[in-house]
Amino acid sequence: QLRVVESGGGLVQPGGALRLSCEASGFPLDDYYIGWFRQAPGKEREGLSCIGRSGGSSILADSVKGRFTSSRDNAQNTAYLQMNNLNPEDTAVYYCAAGTTGVPGNNCPQWYDYWGQGTQVTVSS
Repeated sequence: QLRVVESGGGLVQPGGALRLSCEASGFPLDDYYIGWFRQAPGKEREGLSCIGRSGGSSILADSVKGRFTSSRDNAQNTAYLQMNNLNPEDTAVYYCAAGTTGVPGNNCPQWYDYWGQGTQVTVSS
């Protein structure tokens, strides 16, 4: 079965950190671009970052710049989202997605072929 699976979410206090993982199953992740997204209750899905095939990454959301970084380890068939200095506004379900159709000069794909089920991140004291 071809899929991506997120893990690493949980409850963290304000100012804390979490690292989310996105593991590909059934296909080699190095052929794919990776995107990270989140959706908070009552809000639209927000794109956070993209990781290109070569590992170059782009942070898309101003709200997480300087705090979140994304990376990939193709040998582990896994991508990561490192989240530092978390605040309550970061509470959301976090998703990763994989897409193979690239855009020249861009770390984000044209569309995503596989989406994970999401992992809950709750930031609260």
